Amino acid sequence: MRFLVRDRLLGIGDDFWIEDEHGTKAFLVDGKAMRLRDTFELKDTQGRVLIDIHKKMLSLRDTMVIERDGDPLATIKRKRLSLMRNHYRVSLVDGTELDVSGKIMDREFGIDYDGELLAQISRRWLRVRDTYGVDITRDDADPALMIAVAVCVIHLAEREREGD
Repeated sequence: MRFLVRDRLLGIGDDFWIEDEHGTKAFLVDGKAMRLRDTFELKDTQGRVLIDIHKKMLSLRDTMVIERDGDPLATIKRKRLSLMRNHYRVSLVDGTELDVSGKIMDREFGIDYDGELLAQISRRWLRVRDTYGVDITRDDADPALMIAVAVCVIHLAEREREGD
């Protein structure tokens, strides 16, 4: 299952559609303006909030939090002891950890669980400008969560680059 995500997704106040590989609207990204922290909602085509994404307010390192139905689902932050700068850890509330690594700023990276690829993020196979793809490689992977993880990691990497 493949989704097309506009590259400048995390502009505060920006709203836009994420489309499936057939060009059908699949998710709406609703950027919340006028908030103290970066906040975005991933909604279905009927406008129901599937995922809430926001920056954790009080943390030593930049951390994004993903919530579903008001309950924490995952936290994302850059891996501390990694030789690769583009290596992030996703900690799900059930104790599962996902690894995200690759060329984040180039939109060429993967989301892995226990060494198995769950989703591949890439621009290579797209011809649409300022767009990247999220290719869900496992049938049991949650598409909304994989898109939210990709969005968070890109946002964290861009904020880190701005701080350099």
